[in-house]
Amino acid sequence: MNTLLSRSTALSATLIATSFSASVTAKDASLDTLIQAAQKEGAVYSVGMPDSWANWKGTWADLQANYGLKHQDTDMSSAQEIAKFEAEKKSATADIGDIGFAFARVAVKKGVTQAYKPTTWDSIPDWAKDEDGHWALAYTGTISFITNNNQVKNAPKSWDDLLNGDYKVTVGNVGVAAQANNAILAAAFAKGGDESNLKPALKFFSKLAKQGRLSFTDPNMANLEKGEVEVAVMWDFNALNYRDKIDRDRFTVTIPQDGSVISGYTTIINKYAQNPNAAKLAREYIFSDQGQINLAEGYARPIRSNVTLPKSVQDKLLSNDLYTNVQPVTDFKAWEKSARKLPRQWQESVLIHQQ
Repeated sequence: MNTLLSRSTALSATLIATSFSASVTAKDASLDTLIQAAQKEGAVYSVGMPDSWANWKGTWADLQANYGLKHQDTDMSSAQEIAKFEAEKKSATADIGDIGFAFARVAVKKGVTQAYKPTTWDSIPDWAKDEDGHWALAYTGTISFITNNNQVKNAPKSWDDLLNGDYKVTVGNVGVAAQANNAILAAAFAKGGDESNLKPALKFFSKLAKQGRLSFTDPNMANLEKGEVEVAVMWDFNALNYRDKIDRDRFTVTIPQDGSVISGYTTIINKYAQNPNAAKLAREYIFSDQGQINLAEGYARPIRSNVTLPKSVQDKLLSNDLYTNVQPVTDFKAWEKSARKLPRQWQESVLIHQQ
């Protein structure tokens, strides 16, 4: 891990700017102040940011090496993180968390976040950040296909390819798993639907069911390794991770070129954080060039497109040109309503046809 900054508090503005890829402006002085304040706090406590997820381990190691910040994480779901911030208030034991895109507005509405815009703010897409700085996606996931090359001759590159194949397809536990629900939304986007209209996707999967081609095997790494999954629909960062851990040559990962959904995860800084400056410095680092590279090491696609990834890291990911026909959720209320109805609709429109 490269040391980007001395642990000394006597930091030059030039060195700070180099570390965070920011231009030498008045922001550098405020960064200097932030770093010194964070170092006085000495630690950052996170929730939902374990070492094994999206290579958070690399970022925590950098914060320790570069700034002397100790770290501890308690893993939990997005909903649990928000509930924890709300319940503990001024007795807070967590400074920062990482939650799913759909939960970002919930956290702000509940009043448990505080704003901080990193110096790289302008290079984060507008759709992926809160205008006041309460949240911003650090990395994304896009619904993809993973294909077992030993069982399927031509890996599907579109939803139409998927429908015209002769292999079993699994999407996981629709109505329960977020990954599976987003697979349905991705198909809806591709087939002319949207967050409030999943009918095109349900029609698509009903055709697969009528062909007897829906598999109920869970698309986890163990089942992929055992050869029990021919084609699965899942987040690209999971698919790429499984591919490389099992056998890179055995699987092909593709993004459906006729449409997919892109989502992601955002840090939220606890309004009541005991170490607020350390939390802000952590967010600053996460959105720095090296912080974005760290995420990519864990197969999470960095939100900043102007970061040059080392070849060894870039080779882990799919090429940018495969993501030209993906779109984010824009109507969260509609999607939440549709997701609640999905279990029953899936049963009545799709599973009823399964042979």
